[in-house]
Amino acid sequence: MSSSTSNGNGIDKLDYRPPDSPRRPLFHPDVDSESSRPSQDTSYAGSFFEQVAEGIMERDRQKMQRELVRWLSFIWAIVNCLCAGSITAYSLYGHIFQSKLHYTQFQVNIVSITAELGMYLPVPAFGYLCDRLGPGVPSFLSGFLFGLGYLLAAFTYHSGPPPSAGGHGWPFGVMVLAFVGVGMGTSCMYLSAVTTCAKNFGRGNAKGIALAVPIAAFGLSGMWQSQVGSRLLYERNPDGSKGDVDVFRFFQFLGITLLCVGLIGAFTLRIIDEEGMIDEAVEELERSGLLARDEFFNRAVDIHGYGTMDTRDLSDSQFDFLQTEADRLKSHAEEEARKKTWLLNEETRRYLTDSTMWWLAAGFFLVTGPGEAFINNLGTIIGTLTPPHTSSTTSPATHVSIVAITSTVARLVTGTLSDLLAPLAPAHQHRRGPESVVNSLSSLPPLDHLHRFTVSRLTFLLTFALILSLGQLLLASGVVQNHASRFAAVSALVGAGYGAVFSLTPIVVSVVWGVENFGTNWGILAMTPAAGATVWGAIYAAVYQKAAGNDEPGVQRDPDDVLCYGKQCYAPTFWAMAVSVWLACGLWIYAWRGPGGWKRRGIAV
Repeated sequence: MSSSTSNGNGIDKLDYRPPDSPRRPLFHPDVDSESSRPSQDTSYAGSFFEQVAEGIMERDRQKMQRELVRWLSFIWAIVNCLCAGSITAYSLYGHIFQSKLHYTQFQVNIVSITAELGMYLPVPAFGYLCDRLGPGVPSFLSGFLFGLGYLLAAFTYHSGPPPSAGGHGWPFGVMVLAFVGVGMGTSCMYLSAVTTCAKNFGRGNAKGIALAVPIAAFGLSGMWQSQVGSRLLYERNPDGSKGDVDVFRFFQFLGITLLCVGLIGAFTLRIIDEEGMIDEAVEELERSGLLARDEFFNRAVDIHGYGTMDTRDLSDSQFDFLQTEADRLKSHAEEEARKKTWLLNEETRRYLTDSTMWWLAAGFFLVTGPGEAFINNLGTIIGTLTPPHTSSTTSPATHVSIVAITSTVARLVTGTLSDLLAPLAPAHQHRRGPESVVNSLSSLPPLDHLHRFTVSRLTFLLTFALILSLGQLLLASGVVQNHASRFAAVSALVGAGYGAVFSLTPIVVSVVWGVENFGTNWGILAMTPAAGATVWGAIYAAVYQKAAGNDEPGVQRDPDDVLCYGKQCYAPTFWAMAVSVWLACGLWIYAWRGPGGWKRRGIAV
């Protein structure tokens, strides 16, 4: 060994060199090659774990970004709703239309009714836009509708009484047109906000509060806007005291504010993980047995020329190939839009063919119509409680605020309690088909009933509807007449009942029929208050006008005065309204517990 080393022909254990390279130690780093890098740089394990760590960080970053967008959308949805309900402040200036523009009670009601029609009749179309194009589009549209509507109404008011009333102002029809825009802007802004919250949070256990908060904010909008109008944008009486709201400036304020809110909402309202929600819903429909054959399998059959053949005539290889193609179509990017459209159309069809939806809608019509008529006519109702030309101890702005506050509290309370006490709704319970295993077990009591006390959302809905009718009975009985201070109890009862009904009904829709098509489903149901407001507004105006010339004995008034005084101006209307609400409760009970009702179908509502 020593000889070989001395001859230069041996290889020492610490020394190696190729024949054409200079001598160097075996473990000496090669500065001219990649071996000069630290060992961990060339380690496959090190590279793998580094990529895994980067992937986890990227996933967490995307998740955090999604949550940030979700909560930002929720916050701006609340802002949208805090501004959208400006029409609920109508009582603040409705009576001024009578005194300053010389509108009759019928004309004042026509303006409010057309606003209600503009607000409710196009709701399915606006809900369709929310579901298909996202909530940003209707929010953008609402800004322009509000801006144009209120600014047109401002200048119509500023022009003075119309020619039909002996003045030289703009025609009465222009004011009606302006409030059609206001009504449409209301539904656009409201739906964009509520749909955002329903889809972003409606699949969790907090769906009640997630919907109750923006809906409660909608009820608050009339309160803060009426306070701004009565306390900041008011006219001065000849003696320097504070007078009624300056309608011209108030309309300008609303037009500009709501224009800005709607435009900002176009960029901030977003639906998170909508693709996953659609995919999950499609797969559940297939598993449920509601689809006899996969829609996307049919699509693959048509694409590859097997459309004229029965699938039973296909070979196993052909069938497997088409099934693979169907799976590819489901996940392919260009099919996402088609899959979404197909699902939403299917959900709309199932919704419209469900008889319980029509019972729910009929009850909603019978309850919300009287509520809308009361809120729109607060000012004139207050005027009937005290003799003409006498100072009242209350004001429309005060009662608009009472209605708004009680409505807001009721919405928050019912939304929270429904989350805490309502039966837990299994995922996709509304898609249980006849072949579904879960459906076969629907007659069994839900497991959550074995562990906790539950109260159905329908129980809350019926309770607050009866509270609404109690306020109507209190007014109809005449105990408030000549005691205007008692009218606060009526406003509080009606406000609480009305607010809870408007909060619980969309929650019921989301529970019974899901959130994927919520904008369209709730939009269809929300049309009914337009008809209710029209019917009951017309009834109230007819009773009011008929009684206007038959005031109580001993009351002196101007024969040309269009105002009414006395119990006979409103009592018949509110007796009928109470009966209407009781009938609605019967319809809801039938939808809940009747044959084919939600209880029989195993839907935990």
